[in-house]
Amino acid sequence: MMSSQHGSALPNRNAPFVLDARALNRAPGSMREEHRVVSAPSRMGLDMIAIDKGRDVTLDLRLESVSEGILVTGTVSSIASGDCVRCLEPMDLDVEVPITELFAYPHSVTSATTEEEEIYRLIDDLIDLEPVVINGLGLELPLQPLCSEDCPGLCTDCGVPIASAEPDHGHDTIDPRWSGLLDKMGSADSSKN
Repeated sequence: MMSSQHGSALPNRNAPFVLDARALNRAPGSMREEHRVVSAPSRMGLDMIAIDKGRDVTLDLRLESVSEGILVTGTVSSIASGDCVRCLEPMDLDVEVPITELFAYPHSVTSATTEEEEIYRLIDDLIDLEPVVINGLGLELPLQPLCSEDCPGLCTDCGVPIASAEPDHGHDTIDPRWSGLLDKMGSADSSKN
């Protein structure tokens, strides 16, 4: 897991995945819900399938103050786009990333006793959720996306998607070992005409 903040850089308060935790006043037990739709700031996901830049991403979260930081739970959902690895047709996939992550307060015991890359931290009471979402997408999205589990793929002879091919689609193929005989038979048929 990577830290949400590299060094002590202040997250951009207006970034789509940055949440302000000041209203919780660091009082354990205080809680608020965050429901909003934001635009993906960049392409987020895997090589074969991802949430496109600018696509709506829905945040349904609960921020709860605990003694060591802010516990963020809930889901982040959107639609990922890519190409089916069997038929190469464009496809969309609903994706929901479950979130359960502690963002440690500066100078808390958790922050002081945990390596930088092992836990996320609040900076100036801001939570940068983007790296959590990116990591979650890496776990939720399929490495080899399919438009359907039973996608038949492409015709091995001509490359046409089998699902959209004519019902009688097929190719007459001759075993190369028999091609010499076919050539002789073909020339014998033409000499009879």
